[in-house]
Amino acid sequence: MYRRHPRRTTRLARCLHRALGHGDAQGFVKVVADAQSDLVLGVHIVSSLASEMIGEAAMALEFSAPSEDIARICHAHPTLYEATREAELAVDKRALNL
Repeated sequence: MYRRHPRRTTRLARCLHRALGHGDAQGFVKVVADAQSDLVLGVHIVSSLASEMIGEAAMALEFSAPSEDIARICHAHPTLYEATREAELAVDKRALNL
């Protein structure tokens, strides 16, 4: 089913205003998506605030969502969910923040 190498991207928490406000800008969100179909194959969240971000990743995996669809969902600012959006955008090299 997956013939090409998956695309991977990592977004650091230090780029998120909400994480900076919590005083916890350590950690990252990594998204792995199929290079051909863009389906999200896996999401790694390493952060003390991961429990607040895991819902969107679980939804993407449960419904076999392409990374572009997740990136297009409205993400309020400043929130921790922005890390997921940034990682999904970065899969296609379209991230807004570094």
